[in-house]
Amino acid sequence: MSDHVHVALEQGVLTVTLARPDKKNAITQAMYAVLAEATERARTDPDVRVILFRAEGDSFSAGNDIADFIAIGSGTSQPTDMAVFRFLKALAELDRPAVAAVKGRAVGIGLTLLLHCDMVVVAEDALLSVPFVNLALAPEAASTLLLPAVIGHQRAFELFALGEPITGRQALDWGLANRAVPAGQVDDEALRLATLLAARAPNSIRSTKRLMRDAEALWTLMLAEGEAFGAQMKSPEAMEAFMAFSQKRAPDFSRAG
Repeated sequence: MSDHVHVALEQGVLTVTLARPDKKNAITQAMYAVLAEATERARTDPDVRVILFRAEGDSFSAGNDIADFIAIGSGTSQPTDMAVFRFLKALAELDRPAVAAVKGRAVGIGLTLLLHCDMVVVAEDALLSVPFVNLALAPEAASTLLLPAVIGHQRAFELFALGEPITGRQALDWGLANRAVPAGQVDDEALRLATLLAARAPNSIRSTKRLMRDAEALWTLMLAEGEAFGAQMKSPEAMEAFMAFSQKRAPDFSRAG
């Protein structure tokens, strides 16, 4: 439990709620630490059958809190020492089903998290994007493998390279979601699916998920992505991208490369 991430267990469903609606649920390192702890609990606590990710307010997540991220990323520690990597490792190793309820914006980790969920409910008018290249960074969360596997190379590359959002209806059509419903129905539908999963034979569910994923390969890729991400964070083009973001202007990469 923290001020910005709430965790509650009821009838086998561990509900993890992003609760920073005034900042569009942008995720800080302190929030990542709580998300990591909750995801680790989902794997080790026998009372947890399903983990459900949801959010308060009108957005699922605006992605990383940029100010927090720049402050920590400019330090001397390795990117893989950051709390976000503890969360990513927990996602890679998670063998219990994960469900997500997505309304509004799902940016960066707000989308790549969904690739580690087994059932995803999106609002029809949700907007999902992965603008890593727009910030002169590299993708994360093993999304360079998982996103092309789900939607194909060309669509995945376009999402990464151009950073333009897709709607909830597109996410459903492309295989990123199980259901696309009106925004007011998202939480109820996600909880309904989580409850159905919690009633299934738990060891059978866990075995099925383990066989469908290679946790070690995912974590190895996450580390490789982390190295690329860390290198980009210190690059001149990333400095320009962050400066442009803070100044609310388009970045100028004409002198980069």
